Amino acid sequence: MSKLFTTTALLAALALPAQAVQPAEGETLADSQTYTYWLLDAIKSLDPAKNTDVEGSDVLRQLFEGLMNEDAAGAMIPGVAERHQESEDGLTHTFTLRDAKWSNGDPVTAQDFVFAWQRVVNPETASEYAWFLELMNIQNATQIIAGEMAPDQLGVRAVDDKTLEVTLTTRTPYFLKTLSHATTFPVPQKVVEQHGDAWTQPGNLVGNGAFMLESHNLGVDITMVKNPNYWDAENVVMETVRGVTVNDNNIGLTRYLAGELDRVQIPAGQYPRLSQEYPDQAISIPYSCSYAYVFNVSDKGPEALKDVRVRQALSLGLNRDIIVNQVLQGGQKPAYSWTHWAIEGFQAPDAEIATMTQEERTEKARALLTEAGYGPDNPLSLSLQYNTDENHKKLAIAAQQFWKPLGVNITLNNVEWKVHTDRMQNQDFDMARYAWCADYNEATTFLDWFRTDGYNSGKWSNAEYDKLMAESKTAEDTAPLYKRAEEILAEEVPAAFVYHYSKVDMINPAIKGLPTQNVTNAWYAKDLYRVAE
Repeated sequence: MSKLFTTTALLAALALPAQAVQPAEGETLADSQTYTYWLLDAIKSLDPAKNTDVEGSDVLRQLFEGLMNEDAAGAMIPGVAERHQESEDGLTHTFTLRDAKWSNGDPVTAQDFVFAWQRVVNPETASEYAWFLELMNIQNATQIIAGEMAPDQLGVRAVDDKTLEVTLTTRTPYFLKTLSHATTFPVPQKVVEQHGDAWTQPGNLVGNGAFMLESHNLGVDITMVKNPNYWDAENVVMETVRGVTVNDNNIGLTRYLAGELDRVQIPAGQYPRLSQEYPDQAISIPYSCSYAYVFNVSDKGPEALKDVRVRQALSLGLNRDIIVNQVLQGGQKPAYSWTHWAIEGFQAPDAEIATMTQEERTEKARALLTEAGYGPDNPLSLSLQYNTDENHKKLAIAAQQFWKPLGVNITLNNVEWKVHTDRMQNQDFDMARYAWCADYNEATTFLDWFRTDGYNSGKWSNAEYDKLMAESKTAEDTAPLYKRAEEILAEEVPAAFVYHYSKVDMINPAIKGLPTQNVTNAWYAKDLYRVAE
């Protein structure tokens, strides 16, 4: 027996025809429907199986469409899937696909999803996000990733062209929330096989999203244009979307103020001034990302960081209040947990560090370092790696100054984004700046990162933690498990958690439809329009 999925938002969306984007009363659509936004770094990959970063996901969300999308508040709504059924035991999910086409006119079929998902878990693809399908609890994903089973044994099959069946190993309450993630997007098999790694190049890339790739100058800009074959193209107003890479955030702001960009991140410390000068353009809203300094505790990492007292001292020595109130000044919050405070249903444990004054933290940090054999007479020397960005540089300098009185000498190491992530994945660092942004609105999107076999660039490992995360996949009440997991992170300190993000941006008032209530900040250019100024 099966039962229809009964989330109100989904049923409401299924019951109603697609609605055209409409200007509000008093608004007039601009003659030129363009949206140009700022990118800090080059887009590493336009392959849904190989993308790992937020900026890449933003682009992929326009070029491809998965089974589900998110609305302006973050609720799941239909994408390619028109209907969904769940078996009584929660292990079988059946999706009926709408009549959708690829940008070359071919129909989108259930087999396109099967091919894409099998490709993600296939070790030959070397997808850094293969673990995401494990997290979704898709049958046999773990064994296939480990090379113990063939990719065609993955628990996903095309019943027919319009019916996709997914089999899970256990009931997974957050399963539907994962289906708007880029890793789950379909890809066109014949195009991938024809062009190989070059299939994502302009002129080759075929997508099923509301936009098509027109050009991509790596590290310069990327341009997308409206896809006439998109199933809901008649209700898409925006014609052209362009991302422009500007490595210097301050220069990005200058270009925004000159009218060259429609959206840009506000540089650290400038929100108070800009919100007064441009109250209709400066925003600060909760954004489910957490900033941390990850410690390399692998065999390749420094011996000092294998001592938990050293890691605890480094975390205690960070003055988070100065970072958020004096450096960033954009509504961010000090982080004493890895999971962002705004994640749905998350309850952070009481952290001792959060109740201490900075003087008390510093005193305890000094005592821990002394116990570990370090201090002004025997200084601890480490390097802190961060990717190119003025904000990261400011925070790294601040951390360096906070740790110096403790007898910790920090060498700052600035590298480009691709080099930064490659080094982290290969454990070629001492400490590294990193941020994790939620892939879906549930605490496991953060907590699974630190599993022994999770993304976990510093290679910290804890058996109790792994057991808690495994139990959380089937538990009726996950809150105490998540709470204990965060307590272990606070005790073991595999990373020094620094702050929880806010989305602090300047947005051109002429651009309408960007979400401000979705904590994951997932946006869709198909929902945007430009009004006449």
